[in-house]
Amino acid sequence: MTSTTDPTVPVPVRVPATARRPKVGLVSGGLGAYWPQFPELLPQLRRSAARVAERMGAFDAEVIDVGFISDAQEGAVAAERLRREGCDLIVGFLTTYMTATMLVPIAQRSGAPVLLINLQPTEAMDHATFDTGAWLAYCGACPLPEMANTFRRVGVDFRSVSGYLEDENAWRRIGRWIRAAGVRAVLRNGRHGLMGHLYPGMYDVSTDLTMVAGQSGGHVEVVEFDDLRVRVAEVTDDQVAAKLAETRDVFEVDESVVDDDLAWAAKVSVGLDRLVADFDLDSLAYYHRGLDGELHERLGAGMILGASLLTARGIPTCGEYELRTSLAMLVADRLGAGGSFTELQALNFRDGVVEMGHDGPGHLAISERRPLLRGLGVYHGKRGWGVSVEFDVKHGPVTLVGLAQTVDGRYELVASEGTVVGGPLLAIGNTTSRVDFGRDPGEWTDAWSATGIHHHWALATGHLVEDLRAVSDLTGLALVTV
Repeated sequence: MTSTTDPTVPVPVRVPATARRPKVGLVSGGLGAYWPQFPELLPQLRRSAARVAERMGAFDAEVIDVGFISDAQEGAVAAERLRREGCDLIVGFLTTYMTATMLVPIAQRSGAPVLLINLQPTEAMDHATFDTGAWLAYCGACPLPEMANTFRRVGVDFRSVSGYLEDENAWRRIGRWIRAAGVRAVLRNGRHGLMGHLYPGMYDVSTDLTMVAGQSGGHVEVVEFDDLRVRVAEVTDDQVAAKLAETRDVFEVDESVVDDDLAWAAKVSVGLDRLVADFDLDSLAYYHRGLDGELHERLGAGMILGASLLTARGIPTCGEYELRTSLAMLVADRLGAGGSFTELQALNFRDGVVEMGHDGPGHLAISERRPLLRGLGVYHGKRGWGVSVEFDVKHGPVTLVGLAQTVDGRYELVASEGTVVGGPLLAIGNTTSRVDFGRDPGEWTDAWSATGIHHHWALATGHLVEDLRAVSDLTGLALVTV
Protein backbone atom coordinates (compact mmCIF):
# COMPACT_ATOMS: atom_id res chain seq x y z
CA MET A 1 0.00 0.00 0.00
CA THR A 2 2.93 2.33 0.43
CA SER A 3 4.03 2.30 -3.19
CA THR A 4 3.02 5.02 -5.60
CA THR A 5 0.54 4.38 -8.37
CA ASP A 6 0.47 4.97 -12.08
CA PRO A 7 -0.82 8.54 -12.64
CA THR A 8 -2.24 7.53 -16.02
CA VAL A 9 -4.75 5.26 -14.26
CA PRO A 10 -7.91 7.12 -13.15
CA VAL A 11 -8.30 7.60 -9.43
CA PRO A 12 -10.65 4.81 -8.32
CA VAL A 13 -13.97 5.79 -6.82
CA ARG A 14 -14.01 4.09 -3.45
CA VAL A 15 -17.23 2.88 -1.89
CA PRO A 16 -17.14 4.27 1.67
CA ALA A 17 -18.01 2.12 4.62
CA THR A 18 -21.04 4.28 5.28
CA ALA A 19 -22.45 3.10 1.95
CA ARG A 20 -21.96 -0.58 2.73
CA ARG A 21 -25.19 -2.16 3.88
CA PRO A 22 -25.14 -4.05 7.18
CA LYS A 23 -26.13 -7.72 7.13
CA VAL A 24 -29.30 -8.44 9.09
CA GLY A 25 -30.24 -12.06 9.68
CA LEU A 26 -33.95 -12.83 9.93
CA VAL A 27 -35.47 -16.00 11.36
CA SER A 28 -39.19 -16.50 12.01
CA GLY A 29 -40.70 -19.29 14.02
CA GLY A 30 -43.42 -20.91 16.04
CA LEU A 31 -44.09 -24.15 17.91
CA GLY A 32 -44.48 -27.06 15.50
CA ALA A 33 -46.86 -28.90 17.84
CA TYR A 34 -49.56 -26.42 16.82
CA TRP A 35 -49.56 -27.15 13.07
CA PRO A 36 -51.52 -30.43 13.07
CA GLN A 37 -53.87 -29.07 15.73
CA PHE A 38 -54.72 -25.85 13.86
CA PRO A 39 -54.23 -26.34 10.09
CA GLU A 40 -54.89 -22.69 9.21
CA LEU A 41 -52.37 -21.30 11.70
CA LEU A 42 -49.06 -22.03 9.96
CA PRO A 43 -50.12 -20.53 6.59
CA GLN A 44 -51.21 -17.37 8.39
CA LEU A 45 -47.95 -17.13 10.30
CA ARG A 46 -45.95 -17.68 7.12
CA ARG A 47 -47.83 -14.79 5.53
CA SER A 48 -46.90 -12.63 8.51
CA ALA A 49 -43.27 -13.75 8.17
CA ALA A 50 -43.28 -12.85 4.48
CA ARG A 51 -44.64 -9.39 5.29
CA VAL A 52 -41.92 -8.86 7.90
CA ALA A 53 -39.26 -9.91 5.39
CA GLU A 54 -40.75 -7.49 2.85
CA ARG A 55 -40.67 -4.56 5.24
CA MET A 56 -37.19 -5.44 6.47
CA GLY A 57 -36.01 -5.31 2.86
CA ALA A 58 -37.02 -1.65 2.68
CA PHE A 59 -34.32 -0.69 5.17
CA ASP A 60 -30.75 0.13 4.17
CA ALA A 61 -29.55 -3.38 4.95
CA GLU A 62 -28.89 -6.74 3.33
CA VAL A 63 -31.49 -9.10 4.80
CA ILE A 64 -30.49 -12.76 5.16
CA ASP A 65 -33.83 -14.54 5.58
CA VAL A 66 -33.32 -18.15 6.73
CA GLY A 67 -37.04 -18.85 6.74
CA PHE A 68 -39.45 -20.33 9.25
CA ILE A 69 -38.42 -22.74 12.02
CA SER A 70 -40.73 -25.04 13.97
CA ASP A 71 -38.45 -26.87 16.41
CA ALA A 72 -35.00 -26.87 17.98
CA GLN A 73 -33.48 -28.97 15.18
CA GLU A 74 -34.54 -26.46 12.55
CA GLY A 75 -33.28 -23.71 14.84
CA ALA A 76 -29.83 -25.34 14.93
CA VAL A 77 -29.72 -25.43 11.11
CA ALA A 78 -30.69 -21.76 10.96
CA ALA A 79 -28.04 -20.97 13.57
CA GLU A 80 -25.30 -22.51 11.48
CA ARG A 81 -26.30 -20.63 8.36
CA LEU A 82 -26.48 -17.32 10.17
CA ARG A 83 -23.10 -17.99 11.75
CA ARG A 84 -21.57 -18.45 8.29
CA GLU A 85 -23.18 -15.27 7.00
CA GLY A 86 -21.43 -13.07 9.56
CA CYS A 87 -24.46 -10.92 10.32
CA ASP A 88 -24.33 -7.56 12.08
CA LEU A 89 -27.75 -8.09 13.71
CA ILE A 90 -30.01 -11.11 14.15
CA VAL A 91 -33.78 -10.49 14.16
CA GLY A 92 -35.96 -13.23 15.59
CA PHE A 93 -39.65 -12.90 14.71
CA LEU A 94 -41.85 -14.50 17.37
CA THR A 95 -44.98 -15.26 15.36
CA THR A 96 -46.58 -17.26 18.17
CA TYR A 97 -45.38 -19.23 21.16
CA MET A 98 -42.04 -20.96 20.60
CA THR A 99 -39.54 -22.45 23.03
CA ALA A 100 -36.28 -20.79 24.01
CA THR A 101 -34.35 -23.81 22.72
CA MET A 102 -35.29 -22.77 19.20
CA LEU A 103 -33.57 -19.36 19.37
CA VAL A 104 -30.80 -19.66 21.96
CA PRO A 105 -28.40 -21.54 19.60
CA ILE A 106 -28.94 -18.84 16.98
CA ALA A 107 -28.07 -16.12 19.47
CA GLN A 108 -25.09 -18.00 20.90
CA ARG A 109 -23.44 -19.06 17.65
CA SER A 110 -23.87 -15.96 15.53
CA GLY A 111 -21.86 -13.63 17.75
CA ALA A 112 -24.16 -10.80 16.61
CA PRO A 113 -26.57 -8.70 18.66
CA VAL A 114 -30.10 -10.09 18.82
CA LEU A 115 -33.39 -8.24 18.34
CA LEU A 116 -36.62 -10.08 19.10
CA ILE A 117 -39.76 -8.76 17.45
CA ASN A 118 -43.31 -9.60 18.41
CA LEU A 119 -45.66 -8.25 15.75
CA GLN A 120 -49.18 -9.61 15.94
CA PRO A 121 -51.35 -9.48 12.79
CA THR A 122 -53.51 -6.47 13.77
CA GLU A 123 -53.99 -4.01 16.62
CA ALA A 124 -56.34 -6.30 18.56
CA MET A 125 -58.14 -9.65 18.38
CA ASP A 126 -61.77 -10.02 17.38
CA HIS A 127 -62.79 -11.59 20.67
CA ALA A 128 -66.30 -12.54 19.59
CA THR A 129 -65.20 -14.73 16.68
CA PHE A 130 -61.71 -15.97 17.60
CA ASP A 131 -61.05 -19.60 18.46
CA THR A 132 -57.82 -20.99 19.90
CA GLY A 133 -56.08 -21.21 16.52
CA ALA A 134 -56.89 -17.59 15.69
CA TRP A 135 -55.71 -16.46 19.11
CA LEU A 136 -52.37 -18.23 18.72
CA ALA A 137 -51.52 -15.98 15.77
CA TYR A 138 -51.59 -13.11 18.29
CA CYS A 139 -49.49 -14.93 20.86
CA GLY A 140 -46.03 -13.66 19.95
CA ALA A 141 -45.86 -11.82 23.25
CA CYS A 142 -46.26 -15.08 25.14
CA PRO A 143 -42.68 -16.40 24.68
CA LEU A 144 -40.98 -13.03 25.07
CA PRO A 145 -40.50 -13.24 28.87
CA GLU A 146 -39.28 -16.82 28.45
CA MET A 147 -36.72 -15.71 25.88
CA ALA A 148 -35.65 -12.81 28.09
CA ASN A 149 -35.12 -15.03 31.10
CA THR A 150 -33.24 -17.70 29.17
CA PHE A 151 -31.06 -15.26 27.23
CA ARG A 152 -30.06 -13.57 30.46
CA ARG A 153 -29.21 -16.90 32.10
CA VAL A 154 -27.01 -18.00 29.17
CA GLY A 155 -25.31 -14.61 28.99
CA VAL A 156 -26.75 -13.31 25.72
CA ASP A 157 -27.86 -9.69 25.50
CA PHE A 158 -31.02 -8.95 23.58
CA ARG A 159 -33.54 -6.22 22.95
CA SER A 160 -37.14 -6.41 21.75
CA VAL A 161 -39.83 -4.54 19.84
CA SER A 162 -43.49 -5.41 20.32
CA GLY A 163 -46.35 -4.14 18.16
CA TYR A 164 -48.39 -5.30 15.19
CA LEU A 165 -47.53 -5.91 11.55
CA GLU A 166 -48.35 -2.44 10.22
CA ASP A 167 -47.49 -0.58 13.43
CA GLU A 168 -45.38 2.35 12.24
CA ASN A 169 -44.14 3.09 15.74
CA ALA A 170 -42.82 -0.46 16.00
CA TRP A 171 -41.18 -0.23 12.59
CA ARG A 172 -39.52 3.06 13.53
CA ARG A 173 -38.02 1.29 16.54
CA ILE A 174 -36.92 -1.66 14.38
CA GLY A 175 -35.33 0.76 11.94
CA ARG A 176 -33.44 2.36 14.81
CA TRP A 177 -31.86 -0.99 15.71
CA ILE A 178 -30.96 -1.67 12.08
CA ARG A 179 -29.28 1.73 11.77
CA ALA A 180 -27.41 1.05 15.01
CA ALA A 181 -26.26 -2.27 13.58
CA GLY A 182 -24.92 -0.33 10.61
CA VAL A 183 -22.91 1.89 12.96
CA ARG A 184 -21.58 -1.15 14.81
CA ALA A 185 -20.57 -2.72 11.50
CA VAL A 186 -18.78 0.36 10.22
CA LEU A 187 -16.85 0.74 13.48
CA ARG A 188 -15.91 -2.94 13.67
CA ASN A 189 -14.91 -3.26 10.03
CA GLY A 190 -13.70 0.25 9.21
CA ARG A 191 -10.19 1.33 8.32
CA HIS A 192 -9.33 4.63 9.97
CA GLY A 193 -6.42 6.69 8.70
CA LEU A 194 -4.21 8.78 10.98
CA MET A 195 -1.73 11.02 9.15
CA GLY A 196 0.90 13.36 10.54
CA HIS A 197 1.32 14.11 14.21
CA LEU A 198 -0.48 15.44 17.27
CA TYR A 199 -1.17 19.16 17.45
CA PRO A 200 1.46 20.27 20.03
CA GLY A 201 0.10 20.42 23.55
CA MET A 202 -3.41 19.06 22.90
CA TYR A 203 -3.55 16.29 25.49
CA ASP A 204 -7.29 15.85 25.02
CA VAL A 205 -7.11 14.68 21.41
CA SER A 206 -4.30 12.17 21.86
CA THR A 207 -5.62 8.68 21.15
CA ASP A 208 -4.32 5.23 22.06
CA LEU A 209 -4.65 3.30 18.80
CA THR A 210 -4.97 -0.03 20.60
CA MET A 211 -8.00 1.30 22.48
CA VAL A 212 -9.72 2.09 19.17
CA ALA A 213 -9.43 -1.53 18.10
CA GLY A 214 -10.25 -2.77 21.59
CA GLN A 215 -13.40 -0.73 22.18
CA SER A 216 -14.93 -0.02 18.81
CA GLY A 217 -13.17 -2.46 16.52
CA GLY A 218 -11.73 -1.69 13.13
CA HIS A 219 -8.18 -0.90 12.14
CA VAL A 220 -6.12 2.27 12.44
CA GLU A 221 -3.79 2.74 9.48
CA VAL A 222 -0.92 5.09 10.30
CA VAL A 223 0.08 6.96 7.16
CA GLU A 224 2.70 9.64 6.55
CA PHE A 225 2.41 13.02 4.89
CA ASP A 226 5.04 11.58 2.56
CA ASP A 227 2.42 9.06 1.44
CA LEU A 228 0.36 12.04 0.36
CA ARG A 229 3.37 13.91 -1.01
CA VAL A 230 4.30 11.24 -3.55
CA ARG A 231 0.71 10.95 -4.74
CA VAL A 232 0.28 14.69 -5.13
CA ALA A 233 3.51 14.79 -7.13
CA GLU A 234 1.98 12.35 -9.62
CA VAL A 235 -1.21 14.34 -10.21
CA THR A 236 -1.63 15.43 -13.83
CA ASP A 237 -2.84 18.75 -15.21
CA ASP A 238 -5.95 17.01 -16.56
CA GLN A 239 -6.76 15.65 -13.10
CA VAL A 240 -6.36 19.11 -11.58
CA ALA A 241 -8.65 20.58 -14.25
CA ALA A 242 -11.31 17.95 -13.52
CA LYS A 243 -11.09 18.62 -9.78
CA LEU A 244 -11.36 22.38 -10.36
CA ALA A 245 -14.49 21.81 -12.43
CA GLU A 246 -15.96 19.69 -9.62
CA THR A 247 -15.02 22.39 -7.10
CA ARG A 248 -16.73 25.17 -9.03
CA ASP A 249 -19.80 22.99 -9.39
CA VAL A 250 -20.01 22.37 -5.63
CA PHE A 251 -18.78 25.68 -4.18
CA GLU A 252 -19.31 29.34 -4.59
CA VAL A 253 -15.75 30.63 -5.01
CA ASP A 254 -15.17 33.96 -3.27
CA GLU A 255 -13.12 36.65 -4.98
CA SER A 256 -10.60 36.39 -2.14
CA VAL A 257 -9.46 32.99 -3.45
CA VAL A 258 -6.10 33.14 -5.23
CA ASP A 259 -6.06 31.03 -8.40
CA ASP A 260 -2.73 29.38 -7.55
CA ASP A 261 -3.98 28.48 -4.06
CA LEU A 262 -7.14 26.95 -5.52
CA ALA A 263 -5.16 24.97 -8.08
CA TRP A 264 -2.89 23.67 -5.30
CA ALA A 265 -5.88 22.67 -3.16
CA ALA A 266 -7.36 20.84 -6.17
CA LYS A 267 -4.07 19.01 -6.74
CA VAL A 268 -3.89 17.99 -3.09
CA SER A 269 -7.53 16.85 -3.32
CA VAL A 270 -6.71 14.49 -6.20
CA GLY A 271 -3.79 13.12 -4.19
CA LEU A 272 -6.07 12.63 -1.19
CA ASP A 273 -8.53 10.69 -3.32
CA ARG A 274 -5.71 8.40 -4.39
CA LEU A 275 -4.42 8.04 -0.82
CA VAL A 276 -7.84 7.06 0.51
CA ALA A 277 -8.29 4.54 -2.30
CA ASP A 278 -4.80 3.04 -1.98
CA PHE A 279 -5.06 2.59 1.79
CA ASP A 280 -8.76 1.65 1.65
CA LEU A 281 -9.69 4.23 4.29
CA ASP A 282 -13.15 4.84 5.75
CA SER A 283 -12.06 7.93 7.71
CA LEU A 284 -9.00 10.12 8.07
CA ALA A 285 -7.63 12.47 10.72
CA TYR A 286 -4.54 14.55 10.00
CA TYR A 287 -2.27 17.37 11.15
CA HIS A 288 1.19 18.63 10.21
CA ARG A 289 2.76 21.84 11.48
CA GLY A 290 5.54 22.40 8.96
CA LEU A 291 8.05 25.21 8.78
CA ASP A 292 8.90 28.16 6.52
CA GLY A 293 6.55 27.21 3.71
CA GLU A 294 8.17 23.84 2.99
CA LEU A 295 6.21 21.22 1.04
CA HIS A 296 4.73 19.34 4.00
CA GLU A 297 3.42 22.59 5.45
CA ARG A 298 1.83 23.41 2.10
CA LEU A 299 0.27 19.94 1.94
CA GLY A 300 -1.26 20.38 5.41
CA ALA A 301 -2.62 23.82 4.52
CA GLY A 302 -3.99 22.53 1.22
CA MET A 303 -6.09 19.74 2.74
CA ILE A 304 -9.36 21.54 3.44
CA LEU A 305 -10.92 21.36 -0.02
CA GLY A 306 -10.19 17.68 -0.54
CA ALA A 307 -11.08 16.78 3.04
CA SER A 308 -14.47 18.48 2.70
CA LEU A 309 -15.20 16.70 -0.58
CA LEU A 310 -14.25 13.36 0.97
CA THR A 311 -16.46 14.00 4.00
CA ALA A 312 -19.41 14.77 1.75
CA ARG A 313 -18.83 11.41 0.04
CA GLY A 314 -19.13 9.57 3.36
CA ILE A 315 -15.41 9.40 4.22
CA PRO A 316 -15.13 11.69 7.26
CA THR A 317 -11.90 13.67 7.23
CA CYS A 318 -10.89 16.11 9.94
CA GLY A 319 -7.89 18.10 11.10
CA GLU A 320 -5.84 18.44 14.27
CA TYR A 321 -5.16 14.69 14.41
CA GLU A 322 -8.62 14.18 15.89
CA LEU A 323 -9.09 10.45 15.38
CA ARG A 324 -11.92 10.12 17.90
CA THR A 325 -13.81 12.94 16.19
CA SER A 326 -13.40 11.34 12.77
CA LEU A 327 -14.95 8.24 14.35
CA ALA A 328 -17.82 10.33 15.78
CA MET A 329 -18.32 11.85 12.34
CA LEU A 330 -18.44 8.32 10.92
CA VAL A 331 -21.14 7.35 13.44
CA ALA A 332 -23.23 10.40 12.54
CA ASP A 333 -22.81 9.85 8.81
CA ARG A 334 -23.83 6.17 9.07
CA LEU A 335 -27.01 7.34 10.82
CA GLY A 336 -27.71 9.48 7.75
CA ALA A 337 -27.14 12.71 9.66
CA GLY A 338 -23.89 14.00 8.19
CA GLY A 339 -21.51 15.14 10.89
CA SER A 340 -19.32 18.22 10.45
CA PHE A 341 -16.02 18.84 12.29
CA THR A 342 -16.89 21.29 15.08
CA GLU A 343 -15.61 23.12 18.17
CA LEU A 344 -16.91 25.95 20.35
CA GLN A 345 -16.36 29.42 18.89
CA ALA A 346 -18.30 31.90 21.05
CA LEU A 347 -21.35 32.30 23.27
CA ASN A 348 -24.09 34.73 22.26
CA PHE A 349 -26.01 35.64 25.42
CA ARG A 350 -28.05 38.28 23.63
CA ASP A 351 -29.60 35.75 21.24
CA GLY A 352 -29.35 32.74 23.55
CA VAL A 353 -27.24 30.63 21.19
CA VAL A 354 -23.90 28.86 21.16
CA GLU A 355 -21.80 29.56 18.08
CA MET A 356 -19.74 26.59 16.91
CA GLY A 357 -17.89 25.35 13.85
CA HIS A 358 -14.28 25.16 12.67
CA ASP A 359 -11.72 26.56 10.27
CA GLY A 360 -11.22 23.57 8.04
CA PRO A 361 -13.10 20.62 6.60
CA GLY A 362 -16.89 20.63 6.78
CA HIS A 363 -19.62 18.20 5.76
CA LEU A 364 -20.83 19.83 2.54
CA ALA A 365 -23.91 17.61 2.31
CA ILE A 366 -25.49 19.25 5.37
CA SER A 367 -24.86 22.87 4.46
CA GLU A 368 -27.79 25.30 4.70
CA ARG A 369 -26.66 26.99 1.50
CA ARG A 370 -24.15 26.49 -1.26
CA PRO A 371 -20.81 26.31 0.58
CA LEU A 372 -18.29 29.09 0.02
CA LEU A 373 -14.57 28.80 -0.59
CA ARG A 374 -12.75 31.76 0.93
CA GLY A 375 -9.08 32.63 0.60
CA LEU A 376 -7.12 32.87 3.84
CA GLY A 377 -3.78 34.49 4.37
CA VAL A 378 -3.38 32.54 7.61
CA TYR A 379 -5.14 29.75 9.53
CA HIS A 380 -5.52 30.64 13.19
CA GLY A 381 -3.09 28.69 15.33
CA LYS A 382 -1.71 26.79 12.34
CA ARG A 383 0.95 27.33 9.73
CA GLY A 384 0.20 27.76 6.04
CA TRP A 385 -2.25 29.63 3.86
CA GLY A 386 -4.74 28.89 1.09
CA VAL A 387 -8.47 28.26 0.82
CA SER A 388 -11.00 27.33 3.49
CA VAL A 389 -14.65 26.30 3.57
CA GLU A 390 -17.40 28.53 4.93
CA PHE A 391 -21.01 27.49 5.54
CA ASP A 392 -23.80 27.12 8.09
CA VAL A 393 -25.27 23.69 8.93
CA LYS A 394 -28.89 23.24 7.82
CA HIS A 395 -31.30 25.12 10.06
CA GLY A 396 -33.44 22.90 12.26
CA PRO A 397 -32.85 20.09 14.75
CA VAL A 398 -29.24 18.99 15.25
CA THR A 399 -27.26 16.74 17.57
CA LEU A 400 -23.70 17.07 18.78
CA VAL A 401 -21.98 13.67 18.72
CA GLY A 402 -18.60 13.17 20.36
CA LEU A 403 -16.45 10.26 21.48
CA ALA A 404 -14.87 11.05 24.85
CA GLN A 405 -12.32 9.08 26.84
CA THR A 406 -12.57 8.53 30.60
CA VAL A 407 -9.83 8.32 33.22
CA ASP A 408 -9.78 4.52 32.90
CA GLY A 409 -9.42 4.72 29.12
CA ARG A 410 -12.99 3.82 28.24
CA TYR A 411 -14.74 5.54 25.35
CA GLU A 412 -18.12 7.18 25.79
CA LEU A 413 -20.55 8.63 23.29
CA VAL A 414 -21.48 12.18 24.29
CA ALA A 415 -24.49 13.91 22.75
CA SER A 416 -26.65 17.00 23.06
CA GLU A 417 -29.70 17.93 20.99
CA GLY A 418 -30.38 21.49 19.89
CA THR A 419 -31.62 23.59 16.98
CA VAL A 420 -29.58 25.53 14.44
CA VAL A 421 -31.14 28.96 13.93
CA GLY A 422 -30.41 31.79 11.54
CA GLY A 423 -28.58 34.99 12.37
CA PRO A 424 -25.31 36.84 11.80
CA LEU A 425 -22.21 34.72 11.16
CA LEU A 426 -18.52 35.51 10.84
CA ALA A 427 -17.22 35.68 7.27
CA ILE A 428 -13.73 34.37 7.98
CA GLY A 429 -13.62 31.05 6.12
CA ASN A 430 -15.04 28.98 9.00
CA THR A 431 -17.96 26.63 9.22
CA THR A 432 -20.19 28.35 11.76
CA SER A 433 -23.63 27.54 13.17
CA ARG A 434 -25.78 29.18 15.83
CA VAL A 435 -27.20 26.42 18.05
CA ASP A 436 -30.05 27.00 20.49
CA PHE A 437 -30.08 24.40 23.29
CA GLY A 438 -33.12 25.89 25.00
CA ARG A 439 -31.15 27.12 28.00
CA ASP A 440 -28.61 29.74 29.02
CA PRO A 441 -25.57 29.34 26.70
CA GLY A 442 -23.16 29.56 29.61
CA GLU A 443 -24.96 26.90 31.63
CA TRP A 444 -25.10 24.60 28.61
CA THR A 445 -21.39 25.12 27.91
CA ASP A 446 -20.49 24.24 31.49
CA ALA A 447 -22.65 21.10 31.39
CA TRP A 448 -21.24 20.04 28.02
CA SER A 449 -17.65 20.54 29.18
CA ALA A 450 -18.33 18.64 32.42
CA THR A 451 -19.00 15.46 30.44
CA GLY A 452 -15.29 15.21 29.65
CA ILE A 453 -15.87 15.82 25.95
CA HIS A 454 -12.68 16.80 24.16
CA HIS A 455 -11.91 19.76 21.92
CA HIS A 456 -13.98 18.69 18.91
CA TRP A 457 -17.09 16.73 17.94
CA ALA A 458 -19.47 16.12 15.04
CA LEU A 459 -22.38 18.47 14.41
CA ALA A 460 -25.09 16.31 12.82
CA THR A 461 -28.57 17.01 11.49
CA GLY A 462 -31.69 15.73 13.27
CA HIS A 463 -32.31 14.69 16.85
CA LEU A 464 -30.33 11.49 17.30
CA VAL A 465 -30.26 10.66 20.99
CA GLU A 466 -32.67 7.72 20.65
CA ASP A 467 -30.64 6.34 17.74
CA LEU A 468 -27.48 6.80 19.81
CA ARG A 469 -29.07 4.88 22.70
CA ALA A 470 -29.42 1.95 20.30
CA VAL A 471 -25.84 2.42 19.12
CA SER A 472 -24.70 2.45 22.75
CA ASP A 473 -26.58 -0.79 23.41
CA LEU A 474 -25.09 -2.62 20.42
CA THR A 475 -21.52 -1.31 20.76
CA GLY A 476 -21.14 -1.26 24.54
CA LEU A 477 -20.11 2.41 24.43
CA ALA A 478 -21.78 4.31 27.26
CA LEU A 479 -23.92 7.29 26.23
CA VAL A 480 -23.77 10.59 28.14
CA THR A 481 -26.32 13.26 27.20
CA VAL A 482 -26.63 16.97 27.97
